[in-house]
Amino acid sequence: MQAVAAIAMHIIGYLYRDGEMGFPQDFDKAMELWLRAGELGYAASYGSIGNAYKFGEGVERDTKKAKHYWELAAKRGDVEARHNLGVNEGNAGNIDRAVKHFMISAIAGLDESVKEIQKCFMKGYATKNDFENALRSHKESKDEMRSDQREAADAFYGHNEWIWHGELSEAAERANYIIFSANME
Repeated sequence: MQAVAAIAMHIIGYLYRDGEMGFPQDFDKAMELWLRAGELGYAASYGSIGNAYKFGEGVERDTKKAKHYWELAAKRGDVEARHNLGVNEGNAGNIDRAVKHFMISAIAGLDESVKEIQKCFMKGYATKNDFENALRSHKESKDEMRSDQREAADAFYGHNEWIWHGELSEAAERANYIIFSANME
């Protein structure tokens, strides 16, 4: 039940951030929900907090806080946060650390990290072996995630387009109910 509540909080956090689906725009509420979802184990919520600090969405821009929350998310398995740490390290001139972060997230299946490893290889920052390992492991990860059900859902909805088909309002109602129920326990 906690995992479902955490996912619901994460989704509703975005609705508050963006002021969509009848939710008032409220950055503080979004951050509160993401923090609670992260505490309940939903790593992507910490990544969302990191992004808010990186881009100054509803909070003062703070790259140290962004890095802190990306680290929390990455340690809990969020590959996009791991990628963001790679970008952050690369921008700071810590190329070896950047390559390590990109390798981890590429191996986990993140397309953007494979592209970054390729750029690093082309500039001489990553070895040919690094690039080949990233490509091979990335392909293996994608193959493991492939399923008939996932492909059918992608064909029917498109990538994340279910959010824009009006089905989110029902999901948001369910999520609100789950959060309310979890808070009552």
